[in-house]
Amino acid sequence: MFVLAKGGEPLMPCHPARARQLLTNGRAVIARHTPFTIRLKDRTDADSHVDGVQLRIDPGSKGTGIALTDTKQESAPDGTATTVRRGLMSIELRHRGQQIHRAMRQRAGYRRRRRSANRRYRARRSHNRTRPKGWLPPSVQHRIDTTLATAHRLSRYAPIAEIHIEQVAFDTHAMSAGRDLTAAEYRSGTLAGTEIREYLLATWGRACAYCGASGVPLNIDHIQPRSRGGSDRVSNLTLACISCNQAKGSARVEDFLSHRPTRLAAIRAQIKAPLRDAAVMNATRQLLTDALAGLGKPVLTWSGGRTKWNRTAMGLPKTHTLDALCVGQLDHEAGNRIVRVPQQVQVITATGRGSYARTTPDRYGFPRLTRARRKRHHGFTTGDLVHASVPRGKWAGTWTGRISVRASGKHSLGTPMGRFTVSHVHLRLLQRADGYAYSYQQEAVE
Repeated sequence: MFVLAKGGEPLMPCHPARARQLLTNGRAVIARHTPFTIRLKDRTDADSHVDGVQLRIDPGSKGTGIALTDTKQESAPDGTATTVRRGLMSIELRHRGQQIHRAMRQRAGYRRRRRSANRRYRARRSHNRTRPKGWLPPSVQHRIDTTLATAHRLSRYAPIAEIHIEQVAFDTHAMSAGRDLTAAEYRSGTLAGTEIREYLLATWGRACAYCGASGVPLNIDHIQPRSRGGSDRVSNLTLACISCNQAKGSARVEDFLSHRPTRLAAIRAQIKAPLRDAAVMNATRQLLTDALAGLGKPVLTWSGGRTKWNRTAMGLPKTHTLDALCVGQLDHEAGNRIVRVPQQVQVITATGRGSYARTTPDRYGFPRLTRARRKRHHGFTTGDLVHASVPRGKWAGTWTGRISVRASGKHSLGTPMGRFTVSHVHLRLLQRADGYAYSYQQEAVE
């Protein structure tokens, strides 16, 4: 549990049993519910001895592993001193880059329809709009912002002395080829000396990949539709006759060819793993390190090979949080080791703070209903953590959970037992919504 001094300065974390004892004796009060933080009433920062902890980060495209650790000196049986690393807290931060990407594509589609409906064609103006240096798409910038915000929040609750981050670079050209490349091979790609259509015609035998028809007009089709996250890579393209192309539409290839397992297997063999996640990591690795340096803490970067070596030596399975625990220098030959692995992982899921649009469109982009102009009703906002005291009815009792607000004041409260409606007069605010959802899961330790 996080502990704050009387003046709000972070102290060394304590065991949950110790935190309960301090709260019971009246020596501390609850400063924050998630992550749970207490503030001492009778101790200042000057009266405390603070060794400091290390923040270790394993960045990822869909999720980032974060671990808080401390180091202690122990004496080995032969009398030599060894350094041991203890995991204090593990966090799995789940990003919402894919949701942001889909929302922006949907918004672009709505805008395109509004500007083109019943109007003459006009040229695009995007080439006239400059972007600042270091600009990243919002779905990619989100990874940096959420990781930096979590690190900044932890620095307010824990005495972080150092930040250790894994910084890796992915060779997307070699990953696309599926093998190691030489210097000369980097100068040519899959389509060297040809064009996309000619390449596909030669690859698929000038026939439809779905029905095998030849001698008919063939269209280039995305195997994994772009509306479902498919890319424009040549490995995701195939040839389809007009009837198959129209019949497939935006359906998944597994559903469209469910009655033709042989053709489905041949198409699956063509598909390669997308390089979207690798490209995101290459684009954000240095920017994330520079952003963390702005917290005023020493930032040390380490390779992914060292993380894997530490994890293998400690006999730990591969997860984001265990990789974060293994980031950094760990001299196995000198007897240094990890002696404590947190059994519980706090899962922080980025949910956003709602939509700015006050009109809900239908599937075609036309206004369907109008939302309330205000997001706060009767003192509460969607996502607030509240304590409910229901006096009577089926849900009589005390409940704690997050709410979805309504203008009438009859808010919807989500609990582990289900969701029900409760009046705002029976609610007491515990913590404001901060754009994240919190849960816990067990660590996958073998």
